[in-house]
Amino acid sequence: MVRFAKWQGLGNDYLVLEETALAGPLTVEAIRLICDRHYGVGSDGILLRGAPTGAVPGAVTRMRIFNPDGSEPEMCGNGIRMFARYLHSTGAVPDDEFVVETLAGPIRPRLLEGGRVRVDMGVARFLSANIRPDEAEPPEGALRGATPDEVVGWTLRADAADYVFTFVDVGNPHCIIPLPSDADLADLPLEDVGRVIEHLPLFPNRVNVEFVQVQADGSVGMRVWERGVGETRACGTGATAVGAASVRLGLAASPVRVRLLGGELEIEVQDEWRAVMTGPAEEVFTGELSVELLRRLGWAS
Repeated sequence: MVRFAKWQGLGNDYLVLEETALAGPLTVEAIRLICDRHYGVGSDGILLRGAPTGAVPGAVTRMRIFNPDGSEPEMCGNGIRMFARYLHSTGAVPDDEFVVETLAGPIRPRLLEGGRVRVDMGVARFLSANIRPDEAEPPEGALRGATPDEVVGWTLRADAADYVFTFVDVGNPHCIIPLPSDADLADLPLEDVGRVIEHLPLFPNRVNVEFVQVQADGSVGMRVWERGVGETRACGTGATAVGAASVRLGLAASPVRVRLLGGELEIEVQDEWRAVMTGPAEEVFTGELSVELLRRLGWAS
């Protein structure tokens, strides 16, 4: 018997599995089948709970994330909120605040009332090994070829069009592209341009793409193309990156209200670009994989 719990955060849904309960290897093929919305359970990905490796002092558990295409991102902002509430609701972690080991390092969620979770997402960086600056155009006045302190307001070319972008790394890479107020965020052909930007040589490990627009009420609207997934209704790390970029570009003041297709997240940008995300997470249902599905996964005879 392989049990799972399905959770959602602003419409971004994940399956939580226990590593010790798996009946077979979690291969790329297995991940794709489980996440398939027609032939499997269906989700935007899998959150796998396992024992901490010891690399993160004080971590009570480890969270690994798998996209529907089988790739493994470093971090998931919506996922960590779901994961934190899952741990608390199952009694695995009784505390309201704790440390979780991820590929992005230690992440510290804190459970609040009303199903909300506050997460210290660490420091937002505007330059990292997840970008090759020599593949983009620096802003006017910057020296091409010089080592930049940050990639802010640079220009990339995708699908025969130029886009001014800001790079933000919050444990995983993000390409933030502000739109003017007279553009239509809803009609943006995100599937076309997002896919192209994700795979540009500029981003050696691929990239998440966020188009943003300041709204009349001061919030920042956002649509996201997640690497390895496609467009989703919400992305916690994306909202965190958008919050940091919005403050850096002077588009909004902290705390930034980021409006996604699935709802709203609050991003507090602190000193030295440390970002804190607050938002909801909700259990949808629990269940177990059928014998028929286990057979198709190769986990049962």
